[in-house]
Amino acid sequence: MRINRRAVAAAAAIAVVLPLSACGGSEAGSTDASGKVEGKITFQTWNLQANFKDYFNGLIADFEKQHPGTDVKWVDRPAEGYADKISADAAGGTLPDVVNVSPDLVAPLAKAGLALDLDKAASQYKKEYLPGAWDAHRIPGAEGTYAFPWYLNTGPLFYNKRLLKDAGLDPEKPPTTYDEVFDAGLKMARQSKGKVAALANVPTIEDFGRYGVPLMNEEGTAFSFNDPKGVELLTRYKELYDAKALDPQALTATPESSGHKFLTESVAMNPGSALDLANFKKQAPSLYKNIGITDQITSTGKANMYVMGVMVNAQSKQKPAAVAFAHFVTDATRQMEFAKKVAIFPSTAGSLDDPYFTQEDGTDETRVRIAAAKSLKTAVNYTPVLFSEQMKTELRNAVARALQGKQSPEEALDNAVKACDRLLRQS
Repeated sequence: MRINRRAVAAAAAIAVVLPLSACGGSEAGSTDASGKVEGKITFQTWNLQANFKDYFNGLIADFEKQHPGTDVKWVDRPAEGYADKISADAAGGTLPDVVNVSPDLVAPLAKAGLALDLDKAASQYKKEYLPGAWDAHRIPGAEGTYAFPWYLNTGPLFYNKRLLKDAGLDPEKPPTTYDEVFDAGLKMARQSKGKVAALANVPTIEDFGRYGVPLMNEEGTAFSFNDPKGVELLTRYKELYDAKALDPQALTATPESSGHKFLTESVAMNPGSALDLANFKKQAPSLYKNIGITDQITSTGKANMYVMGVMVNAQSKQKPAAVAFAHFVTDATRQMEFAKKVAIFPSTAGSLDDPYFTQEDGTDETRVRIAAAKSLKTAVNYTPVLFSEQMKTELRNAVARALQGKQSPEEALDNAVKACDRLLRQS
């Protein structure tokens, strides 16, 4: 169920080999989705058949029953090579009518004229979804949104109440903004003589977003995370690093290693999930009894969300059926059903107020689910849809140079932006 972010690397292949006729102009490429819901369509998902075969077969049967004359063929592709498969189908004119995508996957397809603009073709459904989720499949520099929001994910922040208390901080009032984290981290490092760090991870593009840094220009043609606020964030992280308030191994940290640091109580705060909480209970009872759960750290007031979507092929010969089915898959009823089968969250307005996401039952799983659902109501997808894995590496390397004192934060971010802009032009 993890979101794969390889699609931007395949964008160049789509752009090079896609015929110009795919960019619109024909009846099949129009945004008119009115008409009778009928005909055969193909629905493609992303590594879901193994665990959810019965769910999707039932969903398809219900749709076909509601719309006599429709026939939905379901195909499921493995996670490995999914972006490449979409690229090949787009180039060969065999892209399915309805496709499971993430924002970065839909971006090159939208640019190529293969993703249907739902603001034009299905605007009547917009009010059914959380605003941040509906906007997640917008493309910088272009109008429209290019996929129905489907399931969301996020995670709360775990913190160690004992470590906060030992540092003279109120364990019932954990930091909520980056500035509060920085101040608390420096205090913890001083009190523990460098033995306890606040965090175990260096800042990522999502951190810059949550800090309030503008990440791209409005046209989507250049990155801007090197602006003064971005430099300010990296400067504060260097203060943490120098004071050992940022774990010394943060430059090479993985989610697993960061989790271990939190497990052994050498780090006070770490993002996590219900699975982590159960692990703490089993492996570290002393940590578990001191666990606090709070929202993600953000200076914007909005947490980060990860979002999956369902795109309609703009070249579909059965657009009324394709749009109707994509909406059916992602409507409130179906999303709630799916959310109760796997640890994800619905993107439909009002669904997060359901008792399933608001009422405690004493279990760890519910504790974390409620905390995450609360933050998702106003969350946004901070990662730019055009930010590739190569760009993430450039940013991570720049952050490392700044923290190690090899470059100033300003110089490091300037160089990272130049490298990312170059990669953006190449794509």
